[in-house]
Amino acid sequence: MTSFNPEDLTTSNLHSYLLSAVAPRPIAFASTLDAEGKPNLSPFSFFNVFSANPPILIFSPARRVRNNTTKHTLENIEKTKEVVINVVNYDIVQQMSLSSTEYPEGVNEFEKAGLTMDPSERVKPMRVAESPVQFECKVNDIISLGTEGGAGNLVICEVVKLHISEEVLNADQSINQEALDLVARAGGSYYSRAKNGFFEIPKPLSTLGIGVDQLPDHVKNSMILTGNNLGMLGNIQALPSDTDVESFINDLSERYPDIKTASHREKHKLAQNYLSYGDVESAWKLLLS
Repeated sequence: MTSFNPEDLTTSNLHSYLLSAVAPRPIAFASTLDAEGKPNLSPFSFFNVFSANPPILIFSPARRVRNNTTKHTLENIEKTKEVVINVVNYDIVQQMSLSSTEYPEGVNEFEKAGLTMDPSERVKPMRVAESPVQFECKVNDIISLGTEGGAGNLVICEVVKLHISEEVLNADQSINQEALDLVARAGGSYYSRAKNGFFEIPKPLSTLGIGVDQLPDHVKNSMILTGNNLGMLGNIQALPSDTDVESFINDLSERYPDIKTASHREKHKLAQNYLSYGDVESAWKLLLS
């Protein structure tokens, strides 16, 4: 075996080893409010359940490795002591990934990711309506594990209300794990789908994706494209040019002679096929034609 002393590794390398080896990890999709009441939404994979009586969840927003800054989620809960932890299933995994983009303070990640804000009952932060299980929590304590980049902050959350979609409940009110269809985080770009194994999602653009809120209405309100499809489409820096779209459609018409007169519905179905192969650029050129 190859062996290492943690102190001999850079924080970045050690971070990579830890995330790749300790996997898959459940994802806390944490919704918070800042001191002015502006919503924030961000995923964290340093997360698990630690007690049933009292019901305690713990997640850790770590200090950024590259510049030792803290995340808006941590700053918000230090002030408000409230959070909603939403679980992530396969149906919203692309939107969850898009929300992890480091948008400036005050930007609403619900809107950027195309997710719906649902009012909570016992805390102020909003719930993610599309999440099949949502935990309203008060924050009992925050334990700092260090002051340098990569250091975690254990956020000890007590569940004060939980909401479970009837679509994932069995007749006896237990959760149907297959219907729940959870996803978990691994190293690099890897995720794990509970019932199907590993898959990859490209990391969000460091240059900031345009977000679902900036998609054309006929795309954003599509009856064909899923939330995951919209999440993929929102993770681009800029839309293709008219020239690129025209060139693409001219080439495509050799295989699909009727493509220029196709309906939005037909184009959306074909664009969805491109997205299934990860070809976001071609999907966009088709949707903009």
